[in-house]
Amino acid sequence: MPEYKAPLREINFVMKELLDSEGHYASFPGGEEATPEMVDAIIGEGAKFCEEVIAPLNQTGDQEGCTLVDGTVKTPSGFKEAYQQFVEGGWPTLSADPNFGGQGLPESVNIVISEMVGTANWSWGMYPGLSHGAVNTVNEFGSEEQKETYLTKLVTGEWTGTMCLTEPHCGSDLGILRTKAEPNADGSYSITGTKIFISAGDHDMTDNIVHIVLARLPDAPKGTKGISLFIVPKFLPENGDANSVSCGSLEHKMGIHGNATCVMNFDGAKGWLIGPENKGLNCMFTFMNTARIGTALQGVGAAEGSFQGALAYAKDRLAMRSLTGVKNPDGAADPIIVHPDVRRMLLTQKAVAEGTRAMCYFSAQQADLVHGAETEEARKAADDMLGFMTPILKAFITEVGYEAANHGMQVFGGHGFIAEWGMEQIVRDTRISLMYEGTTGIQALDLLGRKVLMTQGAALKQFTKLVHVFCKENADNEEMKQFIEPLLTLNKEWGDITMKVGMAAMKNRDEVGSASVDYLMYSGYVTMAYFWARMALIAQQKLAEGTTETGFYTAKVQTAQFYFKRMLPRTKAHAEMALAGADSVMAMDEANFAF
Repeated sequence: MPEYKAPLREINFVMKELLDSEGHYASFPGGEEATPEMVDAIIGEGAKFCEEVIAPLNQTGDQEGCTLVDGTVKTPSGFKEAYQQFVEGGWPTLSADPNFGGQGLPESVNIVISEMVGTANWSWGMYPGLSHGAVNTVNEFGSEEQKETYLTKLVTGEWTGTMCLTEPHCGSDLGILRTKAEPNADGSYSITGTKIFISAGDHDMTDNIVHIVLARLPDAPKGTKGISLFIVPKFLPENGDANSVSCGSLEHKMGIHGNATCVMNFDGAKGWLIGPENKGLNCMFTFMNTARIGTALQGVGAAEGSFQGALAYAKDRLAMRSLTGVKNPDGAADPIIVHPDVRRMLLTQKAVAEGTRAMCYFSAQQADLVHGAETEEARKAADDMLGFMTPILKAFITEVGYEAANHGMQVFGGHGFIAEWGMEQIVRDTRISLMYEGTTGIQALDLLGRKVLMTQGAALKQFTKLVHVFCKENADNEEMKQFIEPLLTLNKEWGDITMKVGMAAMKNRDEVGSASVDYLMYSGYVTMAYFWARMALIAQQKLAEGTTETGFYTAKVQTAQFYFKRMLPRTKAHAEMALAGADSVMAMDEANFAF
């Protein structure tokens, strides 16, 4: 099993050198509390917790899995004890509202802890991770009484939260859900229905679990316009009695065995409306967007964790001789890191891990500004940027993170297929990230349809303006031309592709669906290229100043060069496929799919 080591130098580079975290925190009210010394201490202690407490539980959690005993889920050995340490350390409270027991630190501090937790042990991290969405949803839409009842215990981690959306017949089409909510005389509702794929739906780690549930009121309109949102606790807060909600079964899954994925039955369970009637899906988007950014971190963690394991193995494993001459004359063969194809895979992993980390941390800063910027204009701009980035983060990062995880397994050769090494577990655990919180296809439709075309390109222009300004500022930098010229070309082409797809969609709306995934992947590669160009510039400047960390900054420039030469050209294929039209996808008669 790979021994996880938190990449603190990489994290500090992105936070401090790329994104100027100190200046960022000082730019809005409350952010000044996040002093460099405090943030460093938090991240350092978080790294120790992840390395020493939860990383050792990753493989045992996979092997043991969860069990359903007398209607209650039992988590793998050590999970409950680790969670208690997590709560006692105050980790769930980092970025939460101080009025409810939180520390009030920026979300961009918490995202670093979330990344380390997820890389060390994704299954374990899902238990506290989903509570962030519950907290945000109750905080934004809950009544004062609901906040008083639930927020403090959710914030401190004494209770955890879930998101109960889909049902056996629904999938992602929530407009056809059947769970019903009947009003009671005391103002509560009786919730009846079955929800599936509920992560952390039941467990033995906390005294209570707060379910955030979508259901229909009597006589509600059909479709998504008739869905309301409810708080349904496992145990009733007023008296501690068990509610009529239970785990019917556990799903048998490809991966994330340490996390309980439950079928949840609501049999007239007592719940309370949160937010306006029939606006539940709108309210739930607060939870879903929080979860989508969290899911993006699984892609970062998959790339980072698999890279760490593969790099150590590639340095140690001897096989064959280098094509350019013996590199290990005292050994029977050379270490496999000398072979070009192994280098290709390792560099892909490295480029993905470091590039996607930058994308996530940048977006976390936008989340800070949504709530903390001084002006409404600044808050709106940050919200628009975050909305644009969210589908790219969730879909693109999980796609390339999964690719990186497979590369890690491939570096090990046959040993990668053997469970003891832990590389195949990363692949299995990561595969779900491409599906939950909305598949790649759904995120792609959100990006191209809602975020770009429905805003007449305004959301896209906000980001491409950043790229344009950066390219203009560095146009005369000879060392940067290798990055600036292709980035500037792609930035312009991005707008051209958008316009062409939009024009085609005016005649046939299937054009959007047929182009959307390639459009999203194109967008992801260009977005990451922007961050890699910025990182290369910083590294070049440090090298010119005579830094003592020559190896670190040289590697940054070389990884950027690899990304631009060996990964960014994928945009050419995605652009061509996005513009290929819907006919090649839709022309075949359904009957001709038969075999």
